[in-house]
Amino acid sequence: MSLADRIFIDMCKDILENGTSTEGEKVRPHWPDGESAYTVKKFGVVNRYDLSKEFPIMTLRRTALKSATDEMLWIWQKKSNNINDLHSHIWDEWADEDGSIGKAYGYQMGVKHQYKEGMMDQVDRVIYDLKNNPFSRRIMTNLYVHQDLHEMNLYPCAYSMTFNVTQKKGHEKLTLNAVLNQRSQDVLTANNWNVVQYAVLVHMLAQVCGMEAGELVHVIADAHIYDRHIPIIRELIERPVYDAPTFVLNPEVTDFYQFTRDDVKVENYITGPQIKDIPVAI
Repeated sequence: MSLADRIFIDMCKDILENGTSTEGEKVRPHWPDGESAYTVKKFGVVNRYDLSKEFPIMTLRRTALKSATDEMLWIWQKKSNNINDLHSHIWDEWADEDGSIGKAYGYQMGVKHQYKEGMMDQVDRVIYDLKNNPFSRRIMTNLYVHQDLHEMNLYPCAYSMTFNVTQKKGHEKLTLNAVLNQRSQDVLTANNWNVVQYAVLVHMLAQVCGMEAGELVHVIADAHIYDRHIPIIRELIERPVYDAPTFVLNPEVTDFYQFTRDDVKVENYITGPQIKDIPVAI
């Protein structure tokens, strides 16, 4: 069993057995038919993935590695807030007639800020510090900018990354670790998708900064399973599981801005069948 599968199964069982329900409460999300979308939720879920041991992509069902990477690069590399720069349609519902999702996600990554070293956006600042001040405790990004929330078509869910570098005994290279903070997560549709995205990001940044990938710690303030997803989750976590595949990142890329979704792949990726027509709360 891959570690990602074990973590996912244990998390889902904990939410279903020990979580609290929002049924009957005033909730914002609703189903396309207009009914309120209630959840069973746990507060403060923390999952740890050691990227030096295996790549955290689940085998219970297939996670689309290239599509997940494409969305991550859309935010972190293209710094875009326009769905026309994506190869998928997952953001279509939140876009306006021009394709913009407002001052959200990639827009915030592209805003330049004044530092002692000059003007840089958040991504360039992270790369600069990893290369020049790797043991700094201030290497982080934040997408939850309150002054711009009213101009975001969707508030950021995964909103902050904090990077921390360590020196393992006997290792020549430094180790890059990261904490992903998420205010809210739809466990069925988004959990492994986000884990895969930010695992790829850590691998990419480690490679271009001459480091090796270490731990990814995922902190979710509100980890929830929607009411109409509960039967799907119960079936999913009873499926057979397989060994984690081997992650391969194009070793020739040394500039973060040169990566594409085609520079990542997994070998020997065996999974259960995909789940079709998952209802999505809006």
